[in-house]
Amino acid sequence: MTSAAAQARTRKRADGRPESIPAALLLAPFAAAFLLFFLLPALHTFYMSLTESSLTRTSAFVGLANYATLVQDPSFWSSLWNTFYFALLTVIPLTVLGLVMALLVNRFVRIQSWLQGAFFLPYVLPISVMTLIADWMLQPSSGVINHLVGGQNAWLSDVHWALPAVAIGTIWWTVGFNMLMLLAGLRNIPGELYEAAALDGASGFTLFRAITWPSLRPVVGTALLIQLIASLKVFGQTYILTSGGPYNTSRVTLHYMYETAFTQSDAGYAAAVAMAFMFVVIALSLLARMVARRAA
Repeated sequence: MTSAAAQARTRKRADGRPESIPAALLLAPFAAAFLLFFLLPALHTFYMSLTESSLTRTSAFVGLANYATLVQDPSFWSSLWNTFYFALLTVIPLTVLGLVMALLVNRFVRIQSWLQGAFFLPYVLPISVMTLIADWMLQPSSGVINHLVGGQNAWLSDVHWALPAVAIGTIWWTVGFNMLMLLAGLRNIPGELYEAAALDGASGFTLFRAITWPSLRPVVGTALLIQLIASLKVFGQTYILTSGGPYNTSRVTLHYMYETAFTQSDAGYAAAVAMAFMFVVIALSLLARMVARRAA
């Protein structure tokens, strides 16, 4: 080790304190919040999943019994499938629509701020307002959707359409976030690339295929990953709009966990559901990240 490196390692400020102390002080609030609000609750949830517990007491340690029951629980697998189905209905459409909106905002410079505000506005609405608007639009007799299609379908009460209807409302609500992320990626593409391609006679879709898409691919991968995690964690929309119905066809995993804990007062089994679902989300997120890195 050179003397310069040694001096850098042992460098101190004028007041005699090492320079690493201010960095540690800056990290301390986050570390404390992470410990108190994530790590300790996660460890406590794992412990509860190994017990037979209610919301108010822990009666007995049962080991992996809750997990053994979970593997054979059709309600859990049904809720997990509904969660995957919701993610399938939302992740790709949200990313594609966000990209189309970002391209439109980036293209029409004169009305750029208006378009950006219009596309992003639904995202700032609280979930209670969003579900109120979605419920009004999907009403059988007076809803806007039935007025447009010329029918009187009870979308939120239909076995086949309940979850897709919630997904459509979610897409309208959250697509503005993806639009903003992809728009930032578009604005980071150097304009010189387009100018050089235009001199070579490229235009239209050729520019998108040769410059825009390759440059934007890492941002698209990040948007897909963020949206996948958000869609897997869906709860509020289905809980408010359909209450998991009809016949549990729109009951997602977090909704099932909530019912198990607060309706059936089986906190131990609900904790096992939570831990199993957490590992599923982590595994899918890692897989999606791996695929995105290879595609980039």
